[in-house]
Amino acid sequence: MTSDRTAFAHDAVLTMDDGDDRAPGGAITVALCGSWSHDPPCPLAPHHTRATRSGAEVTLRVLFAAVPADEDEVRRRIDEALARGWGDDPAGGRTTWDVVSTGRSPVAPGELEHAQRLMRS
Repeated sequence: MTSDRTAFAHDAVLTMDDGDDRAPGGAITVALCGSWSHDPPCPLAPHHTRATRSGAEVTLRVLFAAVPADEDEVRRRIDEALARGWGDDPAGGRTTWDVVSTGRSPVAPGELEHAQRLMRS
């Protein structure tokens, strides 16, 4: 089935006063995989989330590989996890955020190698 996967990207912008920049990515992982820690491969969509902070603004870039028929479900789960507005870290702390924007984005040329690894996962 992995050969049927296609690479996709999803971007989001959040506002977050303080807390762990990794918490939104953790919330996405729980939404897609059921847990932060699980044996590979990811059951629905192998993915990677990158967070970049500038003041209170956190930009997320989610790169994922999925069977095209599952793309909308993956995006729905990402959006729902972010819309919840909070995530817990492994130490038990809670980080909160507000969603400014979220949506589809093309896979960038510089991400192709990483995307290919995700498609093979």
